[in-house]
Amino acid sequence: MWNDIRTTFKSGNILVKFIYINSVIFLLVNILNLLFWLGNTQGFSLVSVLGVPASLPKLLQQPWGIFSYMFLHENIWHILFNMLVLYFSGSIFLEYLGERRFSVTYILGGLAGAILYILTFNLFPVFKPVLNVSTAIGASAAVMAILISIATYIPHYAVHLLFLGAVKLKHIALFYILIDLLSISGSNSGGHIAHLGGAIYGYLYIKSTQNGNDWSVSISNFINKLWGLFKAKQKMKTVHFSINKKTNSTSKNDQARIDSILDKISKSGYESLTKEEKEFLFNTSNH
Repeated sequence: MWNDIRTTFKSGNILVKFIYINSVIFLLVNILNLLFWLGNTQGFSLVSVLGVPASLPKLLQQPWGIFSYMFLHENIWHILFNMLVLYFSGSIFLEYLGERRFSVTYILGGLAGAILYILTFNLFPVFKPVLNVSTAIGASAAVMAILISIATYIPHYAVHLLFLGAVKLKHIALFYILIDLLSISGSNSGGHIAHLGGAIYGYLYIKSTQNGNDWSVSISNFINKLWGLFKAKQKMKTVHFSINKKTNSTSKNDQARIDSILDKISKSGYESLTKEEKEFLFNTSNH
């Protein structure tokens, strides 16, 4: 089964990979929570470590939460609903907008949801009593960004829903937004606010793209440049020379110097050599 999962993950598109990542993290978190419960470990929760806190001082202590929260679920119905909507909207998204835009929209939509959640909880007095204990988790903001993006891009695209028949994407999107707006005053205020943050990002992203400014291109280019620098650095650390230590053309003194240079490379890398050492090594390797 594990081999099948690995094969499916490697061969699947970006949508499949994101669903797998969310699912695996869900399983790991719940298994660890079970172990903590069995060990009677009180006062510790992975949500408090991996979620995004509304409190700014807490956020400074765990800044990774603004990213990790969008892959974190504890409740089976929470992840099931999010992954169903992600699969539904993501499949259409990939058909029209591609994998690069999908991954960027998911991540930035999740970040937008976290930012709106944090800002709202710190700005409005009604949230002050729960500010220090409130933490958001879940992929909902990222999923909303995907849904609203594709609904903005092809608003009249119709999907067939059970008992409802053909429904346009724009109507599905408006329904979700309306539900979130009406639910802000309920028990999950932070979650619904984060959803709206993702929705706002999705809408603005598509409008920007339609005006000729595709944010995902700049972000992808930036990531590729960073990766290119990393790969170049890695390549510079590995240098291969073809030197035969037993050739007659190499004197004992030269051989001793070669050994010394090769030892220096193994310890500090090729770039640590002086210009003279590099030239000597090059000339000797071509004898």
